[in-house]
Amino acid sequence: MRRTADWFLSFGKPNNSGTKVFCISGHVNKPCNVEAEMSIPLKELIERYAGGVRGGWDNLLAVIPGGSSVPMLPKKICEDVLMDFDSLRDVQSGLGTAGVIVMDRSTDLIEVIARLSKFYMHESCGQCTPCREGTGWIYRIMLKLVKGNAQSEEIDKLYEITKQIEGHTICALGDAAAWQVQGLIRHFRNEIENRIKTFNNNKLSVIT
Repeated sequence: MRRTADWFLSFGKPNNSGTKVFCISGHVNKPCNVEAEMSIPLKELIERYAGGVRGGWDNLLAVIPGGSSVPMLPKKICEDVLMDFDSLRDVQSGLGTAGVIVMDRSTDLIEVIARLSKFYMHESCGQCTPCREGTGWIYRIMLKLVKGNAQSEEIDKLYEITKQIEGHTICALGDAAAWQVQGLIRHFRNEIENRIKTFNNNKLSVIT
């Protein structure tokens, strides 16, 4: 109040001004809540305030930058992205609640998204049909993908289900359920496909 609104607006980029309370958790050396300037680089936020990624920056696999309702980002995008609404929108994610979830290379990303899918299925109130039915479909397919017990075509089916939910519900829970799955498919589809191939090869080996 003493420094006036102009001082507050001096932080961040235009249309993304001020400060934000970031909650940094996951595979970092010092999980914390910190108030920092908007538009701070994600890498700087993690290294300056959270002590860096466990095992070093090169051990980073992905980050969910704004809580579980926004799509994850792979390491290559995390190198340069800024933590503000517009910058994260431009890389098909979002600032959301500014809950930064850091995941290193030991993380099973498919299992992470399956667990989040279970949460959104449970939390759906059931009022909107796309969310009520779609979140269940998502979770059931994600369970198959965790094991790899699926067909490659089911990846596209899963993505299509998320698009049928996105934008077709009264509240944003449906969008949240869709977006975190879309982020997995967008950036780590090869991981899903490799899981399916491994499962099918192992099954074939048992049969032969």
